[in-house]
Amino acid sequence: MGFHGLLELLVQLSRMSPLDYLSPKAIAESDRNIIRDLWDKLSSLPFGKVAFSRAIGFAAPYTSTIDARVTTLRTGYAEVEMRDKPSLRNHLASVHAVALVNLAELTGNVALAYSLPPDGRFIVAGLKIEYLKKSRGLIRATSECPVPSSSERAEYIVPVSMWNRAGEEVARAELRSLVGPKRAAS
Repeated sequence: MGFHGLLELLVQLSRMSPLDYLSPKAIAESDRNIIRDLWDKLSSLPFGKVAFSRAIGFAAPYTSTIDARVTTLRTGYAEVEMRDKPSLRNHLASVHAVALVNLAELTGNVALAYSLPPDGRFIVAGLKIEYLKKSRGLIRATSECPVPSSSERAEYIVPVSMWNRAGEEVARAELRSLVGPKRAAS
C-alpha cells in the first residue's frame, strides 16, 4: 500500500466508530470477513495492532477488561499477549483464573473469526480450561485452530495454550465453537 492508499485508509477509519464496522449487525450483514479485512489493513501500520485490539474491545466490551493485544493473526493461527497488572491479580498475587479464561476466549475467537469464510459466523458453546501453574508476568496465548472450508453448520474444537515469559505453559483451554452461515438480512 502506497502513501496515498495509507492516507485514504486512515481518513476512512477516522470517520468510523469501531462499532460501525464491528457491530454484530455490521458483521452479520456483511458479505465480507470483517475481522480479516480489518487485521489485514491495520496490522502493518504503526500502532495498527493496538488499534485492532482496541476495536475488538469496543465490539466485545468484556474482552477489553484484560487489555490484551493481538500480535499475530493468520488463517488458522492467533497469538495474543496480556500484561500482568494489579487489576488482573487474585489473592495469591498471580493472574486471576477468569482473566486467563478471557484471554483464551479472545485468542481462540480471533483465530477462528479470521479463518471463517466470508459468509460464516460462530458462537462459543462451551469452554474448558486447565490451570497448570501460577501465572505471572506477560502471558502469551496461542491458538492453532481448525479452518472451516465452508459456513456449513459444524462444531469445531479450538485449542488455546497460554505461556509465561520463561516459555512454561501455564494454562490450556478448549473452546467448543459452533460455526454456521450468516443469516440473510431481514
